[in-house]
Amino acid sequence: MADTLTRTPAPTVPTDDPTAHGTARPLLAVGWLWFTRSAAILAFLLLWETAPRVGLVDRVFLPPLSEVLVATADLAVGGQLWAHVSASLSRALAGFVVAVAVAVPLGLLIAWYRPVSDLLLPLLELFRNTAALALLPVFVLILGIGEASKVALVVFACTFPILLSTVTGVRTVDPLLVKAAVSLGFGPLALFRKVVLPAAVPSVFTGIRMAGAASILVLVAAEMVGAQSGLGYLINSSQLNFQIHDMYAGILSIALLGVTLNGALVALERRWSRWRTTPG
Repeated sequence: MADTLTRTPAPTVPTDDPTAHGTARPLLAVGWLWFTRSAAILAFLLLWETAPRVGLVDRVFLPPLSEVLVATADLAVGGQLWAHVSASLSRALAGFVVAVAVAVPLGLLIAWYRPVSDLLLPLLELFRNTAALALLPVFVLILGIGEASKVALVVFACTFPILLSTVTGVRTVDPLLVKAAVSLGFGPLALFRKVVLPAAVPSVFTGIRMAGAASILVLVAAEMVGAQSGLGYLINSSQLNFQIHDMYAGILSIALLGVTLNGALVALERRWSRWRTTPG
């Protein structure tokens, strides 16, 4: 009589879900990237909060961050902060836009045409090595103490970083790209429009980002000297009236405004440079 053999099913071995690993790894990578980029800022903010509270610095002259944020919120709710930010931003953007509109075409002409370069570069080098704030009294005497002198100062400070970066970008285009385009029958205009100009975009935007930072810094210094509105005026008047919390609120607003402007320029650069390949 044959024995009846009963087979028990093999135990199920748990297997890793590749989908779960595929989802977790990008999240970990994003989290680690955010941490590495934010660690220094978080440490600085923590030091700002704790140093006055433990007595490392006098909290009269350096209030804790939380108190500065409360003062910033009070200024924002009262409308004073937005009025000063609007005044500074309108002046900075006006001068910045004029500088871009002037410096980029002028830089392209200087880099592409040797006679223009020989004619203008010596004069531009002379003005480039003149500090913008040193010319503030000149602008005030010629244009008055109103808006025109402040916008003109921003234009002067922003023009040269954009101009020099544009010249450098055009003159450092890969010669192999130029030779390849010429061998394909590109004329001078098509060569400039389809090869040289796109290759120079990263360098041009480097100068534009430097000019964006310069527009805020120079304007704030000018507003401290002669203005009745703006973040520079807020900082200076708060310091003179010993309103220390409001002074730091203005400084914090300048930092946030500069970071926002730089982020907008970086996003614009990525949009105009989507043809570039990223390594890795």
